Order: sequence, then structure tokens, then C-alpha cells
Amino acid sequence: MKKRILLVEDEENFGSLLKNYLELSNYQVTWAKNGAEGYSTFMKEEFDLCILDIMMPHMDGFTLAKKIRSKSSSVPFFFLSAKNAREDLLQGYGIGADDYLTKPFDTEILLLKISAIFNRLENNEVQLEQKEQYEFGSFSFNPLDRMLKHPKSDDCKLSPKEAGLLELLCQYQNSVMPREVALKKIWKEDNYFTKRSMDVYITKLRKHLSIDPSITIDTFHQKGFQLRVN
Repeated sequence: MKKRILLVEDEENFGSLLKNYLELSNYQVTWAKNGAEGYSTFMKEEFDLCILDIMMPHMDGFTLAKKIRSKSSSVPFFFLSAKNAREDLLQGYGIGADDYLTKPFDTEILLLKISAIFNRLENNEVQLEQKEQYEFGSFSFNPLDRMLKHPKSDDCKLSPKEAGLLELLCQYQNSVMPREVALKKIWKEDNYFTKRSMDVYITKLRKHLSIDPSITIDTFHQKGFQLRVN
């Protein structure tokens, strides 16, 4: 799957050139032309990386970065800016930026920095433990035969996608299962239609598990889902 990048840049020529360059480098790029548009786009879609200009109309890059970080603690971002004063760099890194590039910059260096961020994130992925059977709440679940069992109801044989999704939720139990992990492992593709399909299967799992009120599947906007046992 192509990594999704949100580019927020108000300079028309530079933004167009950078968008095309990143797309030629096999990234999926959404270009927003001011800070307010960037924030609105971020709230409606999911991204693997945000590249933010600093001096923009309607909302500057620092303010935008703070808003992004308040909504997602995990999505990486870095700044592109003509400002190279020490206090600007300190402010950018203080917000949580992964990097700060001063214009003009070498586009090959930009690609290397993007690649380094994605490599780091992939190396830090949770090592998931597969089990022959998962116990949560009053349920037991065998992913091999896809059987979900509860002492007060008939055994339920889940569909392959239901079973794959429930197994991932069990592996991440009480932590957030990233949406992109499930899409990559189960649907093999990440787009609007597969996201909507996964939402449908989450609803089906909630119905299967509703007999036990101690169990919930919580939705975390822009991040994923969490199987929680109270």
C-alpha cells in the first residue's frame, strides 16, 4: 500500500511541484493550501505522515501541528520552512516534530528523511502473539476453527474477516489496534471502500459480543479500535 502524506503548503508552484515529486516517488499525497484546510482534511482522512509549512494564511504551521498532535499522538510530522531561526527550530521540535527542513532543500534528502521515519515506525510495530485460543470476558475464541463460544449462547462460527479482525483485537486487547494494521493484514488494501467494509465488520463483532456487557469495542478517530474488557 502507498503511504499517505498530507502536504500543507500555501505556495502554489512549490506545493504543486512537491506533490508531483512525492507521487512520482510512490507516495499518495493530499495537498491542502492553507492551515485551516489542512486541519479540516486531517480530520476527515487518515495519513501516515504530515508535511507542514509554517507561514500560512488562516492558520500557521505551528498551530496546525498542535491541533494535529492533540487529535493523534502517533502520526509523525515535520516542518518545511524558510524560517531557520533557532527559536523556530526549538518551537517546532518542542511541539513534537520528527524533523525540520529549511527551504530550499535537497529533494533526495527529503525522500531519505521520509523513508527513515517510515522505517522507524515499521521497526517499532507491536510484535503480535498468536494463540490457539483467546479468553476475554466470558468468551473464548479459537481463531483456527473461527469458533466464538459463550456459556449462555450457542457457539458461533465467524466469517474469515470477522475472525481475522477479532484475533487482531484480542492481540491488541486494552490497547488501540491501528486501523491500517487490520487493513494491511486482512483486506490487503487501504482505501475508502475497505475502511467502510471494516466498519461494517466491527459492527458485526459488537453484535456478537453484546451478550457480555463488560466487553466493548471502542472507536478512536484517526487511529483505530480497542477491545476493552471492564
